[in-house]
Amino acid sequence: MGIPLIQQIRVGSYILGNKFRGIDRYPLVLMLEPLFRCNLACPGCGKIDYEDSVLNKRLSLDECLAAVDECGAPIVSIPGGEPLLHKEIGAIVSGIVARKKFVYLCTNGLLLEKKLNLFEPSDYLTFSVHLDGLEQHHDHAVNQPGTFKRAVAAIKVARSRGFRINVNCTLFDQMTASEVAAYFDFCTNELDVEGITVSPGYAYERAPDQEHFLNRTKTKQLFRDVFKHRGKTKWRFSQSSLFMDFLAGNQEYRCMPWGNPTRNVFGWQRPCYLLGEGNVDTFRQLMEETDWDLYGTGNYEKCADCMVHCGYEATAVNDTVSRPWKALKVALRGPRTDGPIAPEISLDAQRPAEFVFEGLVKTLSAQEEERSRPKSNAA
Repeated sequence: MGIPLIQQIRVGSYILGNKFRGIDRYPLVLMLEPLFRCNLACPGCGKIDYEDSVLNKRLSLDECLAAVDECGAPIVSIPGGEPLLHKEIGAIVSGIVARKKFVYLCTNGLLLEKKLNLFEPSDYLTFSVHLDGLEQHHDHAVNQPGTFKRAVAAIKVARSRGFRINVNCTLFDQMTASEVAAYFDFCTNELDVEGITVSPGYAYERAPDQEHFLNRTKTKQLFRDVFKHRGKTKWRFSQSSLFMDFLAGNQEYRCMPWGNPTRNVFGWQRPCYLLGEGNVDTFRQLMEETDWDLYGTGNYEKCADCMVHCGYEATAVNDTVSRPWKALKVALRGPRTDGPIAPEISLDAQRPAEFVFEGLVKTLSAQEEERSRPKSNAA
């Protein structure tokens, strides 16, 4: 298991506490996105398609810590963009760790070795390094040769200095099951990372490469085939056993987008990290004023093929806490790789996609410009 015991206990207690109080919708992981700017331009990414005025924006240290306090989730994931480009990232992480929150700082690894002196090893801090397969596939996925070797070198240095390291892999339809299995072996044996976070890529509507996203049928078959290739190596995942079982087509789960709320430079993003279809000023507004039934597989065309962890891991974790014996069985035996697939969610009643990105970003940019414009003194 790639999740430390202290984190399992803290998160489990948090979930049980919410259940005891009768709270059905609560955050599990805060997706704190302090900037969109990145030093890579991956063809499968839809997070950097903004004008420079937006890419140059940053959440301040105070704004980041206020979001952590406002949300209250026990885990804070810091994606981007590339968070290590943020000048206050050391103080941001230090402030979150001081609050006894588990931080996963997502990075492509290119600046990691240079920036390590900003951080102190802690049970509450994990560097989650993006590594989308072995060298050939990773460098192709990020569209820049040499990034795999630099990321691997940075991982080894960080490990030698006592930092917790996780790798984060997004799968498209360009790797075979045997290649994925070889990658998992490499991460577990060669890199000796604490865990692997893996997810099928989400089809961002404005990602340059639209040809290689996995649909749900392909995702389930791929993960079944991958687990058939597992040999003596016991792969460690930074995800629940039931989420991995879901990817292999053995669980029928509904998305819980409120489990991973997003705070970025525009505010609290509605409805999730993957879909930006509106923003509100407060976490309470996000939770209470969002019509959650409009989103998710079966409800919305843009969600039809999504099986991403930021939508479904919260569902799997909730199921784990409710039925731990079920999760333990999968953890011990591994996901089932044959037999019937869990029933798929019908798409017959889903509403059509609304393409609001361009108009929304223009509106948000105009609002930010207005806020930052100096106010003239009244006569």
